[in-house]
Amino acid sequence: MNTQIPQDGRHHRFADDLQRIFNYMVMILSAIMIVWISFDTFEKKDLLLDHRYMTFQFWVCIVFILDFFVELFCSNNKKHTLKSRLFFLLLSIPYLNIVNQLDLKLSADTLYFIRFIPLARGALAVSIVIGYLSSNAVSSLFIRYITIMLLTAYFCSLIFFQREYGINPDVTNYGEALWFTAMNLVTVGCNISPITVAGKIVAVILPITGMIIFPLFTVYLTDYVTRNSKPPKQS
Repeated sequence: MNTQIPQDGRHHRFADDLQRIFNYMVMILSAIMIVWISFDTFEKKDLLLDHRYMTFQFWVCIVFILDFFVELFCSNNKKHTLKSRLFFLLLSIPYLNIVNQLDLKLSADTLYFIRFIPLARGALAVSIVIGYLSSNAVSSLFIRYITIMLLTAYFCSLIFFQREYGINPDVTNYGEALWFTAMNLVTVGCNISPITVAGKIVAVILPITGMIIFPLFTVYLTDYVTRNSKPPKQS
């Protein structure tokens, strides 16, 4: 009996393994960036002046870009992949390094948002990898969106805290920034009013995110109830 794996099968398995490796690399690097930015935010450090972070972010963005081209190379429908993943490529460009090298004079709020662009790419990668944990299409989509929502909320809380702390008398610690984020995410509102431009932008992003994500709870619960209310098949 011939047990050799067909050439197409070996190529397909290699492509899947390669994509999976890059997905996990992106997720791990994203986690490191989140921890690094969180630490520097709480310590009030300027990442633009941190040569180690700038170098690390540059190479992380290179890995993100390689991940895009690996996925494009392994895809059976390259035109569709290019269209659907082009946004991922745009998020992978090391904008902060470009700004630093060209010595562009941008506002502090603009620079702080720019440093989160690679993290947005990482958040999408994390949501995709976590979505693999579910075999059900609806559950997988639900998990991905919840992951994006939680990461967006955390990033917004960091931005709000970094820009409002010391300026806004209502923000005296990170807990209050986290409370502001949670209340605006669920569209309830909060008694803390943003003062800075970045804080006001965050106050707009959060309820929009909540209004987009929370209806998925209804879709997921409906699908869950439907699947579990079906009578067992008779053998």
